[in-house]
Amino acid sequence: MSAGDEVEEFAALLRRLKDRTDRSYGSLARRLHMNTSTLHRYCAGEAVPQEYAPVERLAAFCEATPEERLELHRLWLRAVAARQRPRSAAAGTPEDPLGATGPTPTDEPPATGEAVGAGGPAPEPADEHAGGPRSWYRRRRVLVCVGVACALLASLGTLSALSDDRSPQARAPHGGTEPRTTAPGAPWRPAKPSAGSSPTTAPNSSSPEAGKKSTASPSPRGGSGGTGGRPTGLPLAWTVDSQVWQGGCGHDYVIAKPPAQVPPPPVQQDAGTWAATQGAVHGRQTLVQVSVQGRSSTAVVLEALRVRIVGRGQPLTGNAYAMDQGCGGELTPRSFTVNLDADRPVARPKDGADSEHTIPAVHFPYRVSAQDPEVLLVDATTQAHDARWYLELDWSSQGRKGTIRIDDHGRPFHTSAITDMPRYWYGTNDSGDRAWVPYES
Repeated sequence: MSAGDEVEEFAALLRRLKDRTDRSYGSLARRLHMNTSTLHRYCAGEAVPQEYAPVERLAAFCEATPEERLELHRLWLRAVAARQRPRSAAAGTPEDPLGATGPTPTDEPPATGEAVGAGGPAPEPADEHAGGPRSWYRRRRVLVCVGVACALLASLGTLSALSDDRSPQARAPHGGTEPRTTAPGAPWRPAKPSAGSSPTTAPNSSSPEAGKKSTASPSPRGGSGGTGGRPTGLPLAWTVDSQVWQGGCGHDYVIAKPPAQVPPPPVQQDAGTWAATQGAVHGRQTLVQVSVQGRSSTAVVLEALRVRIVGRGQPLTGNAYAMDQGCGGELTPRSFTVNLDADRPVARPKDGADSEHTIPAVHFPYRVSAQDPEVLLVDATTQAHDARWYLELDWSSQGRKGTIRIDDHGRPFHTSAITDMPRYWYGTNDSGDRAWVPYES
């Protein structure tokens, strides 16, 4: 069976499981927290996942039987092995017959006493019972491989020397003071870094992206790699969105203004700008969506997610403004729940659900890569405090470990209780006009 047949057999089973749900690729991908194009490539046989975790999530969501899961795992192993075979077979070139499966009929062993290499012993006479020409061919292939390895090492040494000879000014990006990515080897750093500086700057209140954070390659605590050929730099990237509403429509903000001075509620996409201009603070609940992805096909293990409390106090004074009057949906995303009122808040995994299925929660340790990203949703609530907090995500990869801080553009997340606070929603007043009116439960 060819490599293509084995991959297609695996993809066919994925398609059968997907068709069982009667969902589109986009709908199924959202429930599996996968990219739509990635799921389509898996089912079309254009790609094979390097990790079994996304396949296992699909099998669980599609309610595959134990026999189907066993068959799915067997076909996945064969598909992965089949995808790796062409890479090893491509070592040779059309001009170099050593990449083929065996010597050509014209290959002849060297005469007895001919030197195999500089300083090497003479080969044994060809013995047809010991392999004949093929034995000589093996020795020739070993010598070629050694030569290729030496050439690669020499090239790497030259590139390393060129990188080290570059001045810090040359390595710095144009128009900036810090590099945007971590270069191999010893990365350049600014001469006088500011203590406690954040990898990203605070958002402008007029920016529509306020509340969202994208980190390209900040310096993690404990995440620097060694030298001597070992990988360096952060092996994963992540983005943070703290302006997520429950079901896309339900959220409360605390604002120290009377209803007449507060503009109408925005749509969720504009919530960051609206909240920044009004000085709004999350009321009772903050939903933080963290998208994590590896930088290459090498797996990065997410070890743990921790909650750090910066400070707690009495709830803020002001009014609570609801972006809805209650909204519900069939989909409850899986999440990590955090009780900010606890002495030591812990991020606890919680299953999600839709109208028909349970969506298994994410449990650590969990693997991500460039092909298998993951979306973590943190649901933090408080009923009695004004809390400031942030998250820490531990990771490990290829013998290295580190911790990244997840916060609101260098500032802690901010959540205040609204239990005894006047609450309003945007409805119709007694005059028939649209305005903020007392909330009706």
